[in-house]
Amino acid sequence: MWARIKAVALWCWRILSTPAATLGLGFLTLGGFLGGVIFWGAFNTALEVTNTEAFCTSCHEMEANVYEELTRTVHFSNRSGVRASCPDCHVPHEWTDKIARKMQASKEVWGKIFGTIDTRRKFLDKRLELAQHEWARLKANDSLECRNCHSSVAMDLSRQTERAATIHTRYLLSGEATCIDCHKGIAHELPNMKGIDPGWKMPPELEGGKMSDASVFDRLERLGRSPHRTAWTAEDLAAMSE
Repeated sequence: MWARIKAVALWCWRILSTPAATLGLGFLTLGGFLGGVIFWGAFNTALEVTNTEAFCTSCHEMEANVYEELTRTVHFSNRSGVRASCPDCHVPHEWTDKIARKMQASKEVWGKIFGTIDTRRKFLDKRLELAQHEWARLKANDSLECRNCHSSVAMDLSRQTERAATIHTRYLLSGEATCIDCHKGIAHELPNMKGIDPGWKMPPELEGGKMSDASVFDRLERLGRSPHRTAWTAEDLAAMSE
């Protein structure tokens, strides 16, 4: 059996390594160029197919869990009509970074094969670990995917609340913090954070107090960031009744 396989392999090698006796150098060069173009086009086409929301949600693990959560956030539906899809936040735009990310994500295929999170219970049990991996990745690349859309240079701080503008100026523009330090849970629900270091804490001088220029939308957003999200505070009710 092995002798037969070896004989076939040697025959193939002789065919590939024997110089062509009837084909000209120009033909071989042109054929190699066209073959390279076809291969490159097919490779990039396949790569772009894997960068679509339809591909990301083709597994029920994604569609029934994280994608369902995304549909309830401002990144999915908002007043400006701009939607961030799965690859916008999880795949870098630059080609070299994109290939590196694809190689990292290849292990997710094994998770699919072996059913690592094929039930809701399994997903919830792994949520913290999955979230921490993604937080660490975004922290390491300075929130690269966030910055594909959100540019600190283009920020109009005068249109932000006083507290947001202060925090962005002091920590983001100075490079002391990056997007993911403060905006965990912005597109997907947070795992149970009890006993988990959030990675960045609000300075005491910026905590509490009513934001004088905060709108109802700001208060809604603040409620959405609350770990309870069950009821309005007396302060919120009083502010909306003004």
